[in-house]
Amino acid sequence: MPDFRPTILIPSFNTGPILIKTVRAAIATGYPVRVVIDGSTDGSDARLSEFDGTKNFTVHRLPVNQGKGSAILHGIRAAQAEGFTHALAMDADGQHPADRIADYFAIGKQHPEAAVFGSPIFDARAPALRVGGRKISNFWANLETLGWGIDDSLFGMRLYPIGPLIAEFENTYFARRFDFDPEIAVRLAWRGVPIINLPTAVRYPSAKEGGISQFRYVRDNILLTWMHVRLMLGFMIRAPWLALRGDNPLIHLSPTAQ
Repeated sequence: MPDFRPTILIPSFNTGPILIKTVRAAIATGYPVRVVIDGSTDGSDARLSEFDGTKNFTVHRLPVNQGKGSAILHGIRAAQAEGFTHALAMDADGQHPADRIADYFAIGKQHPEAAVFGSPIFDARAPALRVGGRKISNFWANLETLGWGIDDSLFGMRLYPIGPLIAEFENTYFARRFDFDPEIAVRLAWRGVPIINLPTAVRYPSAKEGGISQFRYVRDNILLTWMHVRLMLGFMIRAPWLALRGDNPLIHLSPTAQ
């Protein structure tokens, strides 16, 4: 069986005090943790000094904000150089549950060739506009992959095999900002990477709890629209091959597909 050496990867841009809570919860799992500070200007990264000397904990800092995809790319390149084979991307804003990390790694260890994508279970505080709006991106992502099995194209808690992820980054100049999650999902599906969906609770911390969002409705929806235009063009070129290759070989392992 191929090697499976995972790390937790947390990109962060101006997430304030909640970054510390997220990192603390990740470290408590006992797995290696890597944080990429994406040009933050709010001083949140200074608070990470609390973890100085913590075993298997590293902070990388980008001098200016480059976007989530760029931060992930920086982190996985460094992780690969350290010998890690898989990276669990986890948002810094408190939306993703650290108590689910072991479940992602258990599936990844059993199926190291696969990517494990979170399938979000929303609570009552989830913004209705975002919950409903993501259905549009999900429709296009599944069309562009001929139903390879992407439950949610925008949810950011995912376990990636690092080699294929880097290869797909090298195949595009895009997927460097908010477009990272949906574009890389489509590109991994095009590549034939099996996808297993794992239902995962997602919460939206209130402002009182330190919750913060970098999502900008107009800017990011324009970015997603342009992205799907590009991906549809790529899909049309690949469509004959995608139709002939068959289905995602591990789709039956996704609870929602049973």
